Formats: sequence, structure tokens, C-alpha cells
Amino acid sequence: MDEQVDSPAVLILLPPSEGKAGQGDGPPLDLGRLSSPALNPIRELLVDRLVELCADEDAAAKALKLPATQRHYVQANRALRTAPTLAAWELYNGVLYDRLGLGDLPDGEQVLIASPLWGLLRPSDRVPPYRMPMSAKLPGTETLAKLWRPAVAEVLGARDELIVDLRSGAYAQVWGPKDRGVSVRVFKEDADGKRSVVTHMAKATRGDVARALLAGGARPESAADLGDFLAGQGWKVELSEPATRSKPWLLDILNA
Repeated sequence: MDEQVDSPAVLILLPPSEGKAGQGDGPPLDLGRLSSPALNPIRELLVDRLVELCADEDAAAKALKLPATQRHYVQANRALRTAPTLAAWELYNGVLYDRLGLGDLPDGEQVLIASPLWGLLRPSDRVPPYRMPMSAKLPGTETLAKLWRPAVAEVLGARDELIVDLRSGAYAQVWGPKDRGVSVRVFKEDADGKRSVVTHMAKATRGDVARALLAGGARPESAADLGDFLAGQGWKVELSEPATRSKPWLLDILNA
């Protein structure tokens, strides 16, 4: 299991982003230097399988569901073990990460990034650019969610702080924080109270929420504390209790 430090009062779980930096400038991948070393056997397996798959560009593009404009990721995957690395906070650059702005925040210790390839990453973990969606099926492996489930549960199961879950649904299939976690959902609400999901807006709002927690030094110890903090930041929020102890609290953010 990962070496433990004093747990922060809140842990923020983020999804990765499809958008990624093009290249790094650091040393090649060293799994031994990544956080959560209990995940390394699966990381090793998946790197091997992904490199093997990408020896055949057409097969890889199909398995990874790559459009023509993203076929360069086949070459990036092929070079996973030798390509220069960069910190995860520099690698991911989609809407959520642009709004979060990890680079100018003082401490990323409260953040873990879910990843189909790496399991969990701290923002400072160095990995090369890659492409592998959670829905990918690599030769000779189970589904990624099933493969990761016990190992991620081992790493996160001992955490006892409040967990703010900003991941999308595919990553919740790997592990859920149960009733000590809060799953944050974002909806657009019209004048009649009808709600809809706008993906771009939801990603931006999740990034804003994470930034507000980190930049403000917020240390909510309960779902109610989190709801009060976000309401104080100007968001309209609704908090729902877990249906069972195996489910998280639900915190809905409503944008007009």
C-alpha cells in the first residue's frame, strides 16, 4: 500500500481528461516512483498490453476507438516505456483542468486522479502522454473497471477523510466511497425547474469546485459542511442522503 502521510480533511477524486499535453521533458517512466505502489502490478500489466496492442496501428485504433485525428496516440502508446514524462498536473489539460489550474495552487496532496492506465495518480506523479479510455478492452485482460476494482479499493479503503467525488460515471464503476463520500453532480436548471446535463459546463463547474476547495483551504468534515461551503461560494446546491450505506451522498449543483 502507498506510504501514508497524515490524511487531509478532504480528498478530491478527479477524472482524467481526454485532452493531454503533447510531450514531456522529464526522465522515462519509472513505476517505482509513482504514488500508490500497490497499483504497480496492474500498471505493469497494462503498459505491456498497451505497447503490444499498438504494434498494429489499425488494431490499436479500433480497440482504443481512436478517430483519424487521434491516431498519433498509437505511436505515443508504443513509446510508453521510453518517452519523456511530465507531471500529471501538466499532462491533463481539458476543461476541468483548465478551470482547476493545479499549477498555481499551493498543495495537490488532497487530489487523486483516476486513470484507466495508472489507476490513481497524484498531480506530481510523472507519466508519459498516452491514450486509453476506460471502455478499452486490451488483449488478455478483463474489463478495466473489474481489473482495477480490488487494487484501488485496497489503496482507498483505509482513507477516513471526507471524499469529494468529481469523477464521471465510468470511473465510479471502479470504486465508490460509500457514505463517507459525496458525489458531485452538475445540472443546468431552466426557469421551469427542468434539469439537464451539459457536459462542457459540468466539467467546468467540477474544476471550479475543486479549485474553490483547494484555494480556499476548505476542510469540510461532512457532506453538510461541503454543501455549506459551496453555498457560501455562491452555488445553488441540493444535498441528498445516501440511499444505503453502500452509496455516497449526492450533492447537486444547479446552474441557471
